[in-house]
Formats: sequence, C-alpha cells, structure tokens
Amino acid sequence: MRLRLTPTSAWTVPAAAATAVMLAATGACATAGTAHASSAVHPGTCQEKALSVTASPGEQQNEVRIRVTNQGGRSCVLDRTPTITFAGLDGSAQTVPPARSGRYTLAGGERAYAAFRTSDPASREGHFVGSVSVSADPSHYGVTFTAASVGMPQGIHVWEPVTTLWLGSAAAADSALVAALG
Repeated sequence: MRLRLTPTSAWTVPAAAATAVMLAATGACATAGTAHASSAVHPGTCQEKALSVTASPGEQQNEVRIRVTNQGGRSCVLDRTPTITFAGLDGSAQTVPPARSGRYTLAGGERAYAAFRTSDPASREGHFVGSVSVSADPSHYGVTFTAASVGMPQGIHVWEPVTTLWLGSAAAADSALVAALG
C-alpha cells in the first residue's frame, strides 16, 4: 500500500501550530501509537469481578451495612451511590440526602462503606421480601443477600428505603444515615 502525501500549503504550518497550542493548553497528548494520557489520570469503571461486596446487620432495626472491596491492584471508579433493590419490588433505595450520580474512586485493596434502611421501624406500611440485591455500581449485576443474612430472619420490611453514598468507613456510613434520618 502506498501512502499519499498531501502537498504543503500556506495553511499547513499555521494549522499545525494551532493544534499544538490547543493540545498544550488541554494537557492532551498527540503521540501516535500510545495510550491516551488521561487513562492514567482517570481510572476506568471497576470491573465487577474485581470487587467483593458484603452486607451485614446495621446499627438499628431495618438497617444494613454494606462494604465493597477493590480486590484488584489498580484504582477504579464506582458510581458514588450503591444500587440497592429488593426481590419482587420495583425501584431502588433513594440516596439521603438526595444526590446525583458521580464518581467514587476506589484504590486497589481499598474498601468503601454505605448503610441503608429498608423502612422506619415504626412503619406499618410496606412489603416483606426474602432478599436484597446490592450492586457497587449501576453497571453491575450485584450480589443478592437473604433476609436472614442481613439480620432480618422474618423478612425484609420495605417501605421508602434509603441509602447513603459510598464513604471511607463504616462509622461514617452509620453517622450519615443517622444524620439524614434523625
């Protein structure tokens, strides 16, 4: 295969100079055959197989504490809100305080924590389900836990469920849930 060279014109040098200035201003790299420089600065979404997700009874009745561990050797990104769904019910737990989707970086070997409440202990409304599914990121399938494994052997009472964002410690997650719900 032959490559065709484009003729040099009076516009070639100014266009190349403008491109170089633009790349320098943005910190981008124009080296052929190398990975994009931002991949080292901005890690990709965590692969589900590189994560371990656990759930255990929380501090209060109808509360659950969850933990995600990055078992990989590199930093990766999760959505800052865990996805929590309940068997047979539509929808998922809402974030308290209300928050939009965002990035949460998890270094290799690092853990993040969240807490969620399935219903107000005094509530007479709602449904009882046999399991809850927790996904560390909305792009993942998640892990399903039985009611008994999260400390609710009679079933998980669900009415207006809420969750915290991913946080750096279990204590911070517990405190965030208490602060949001009183």
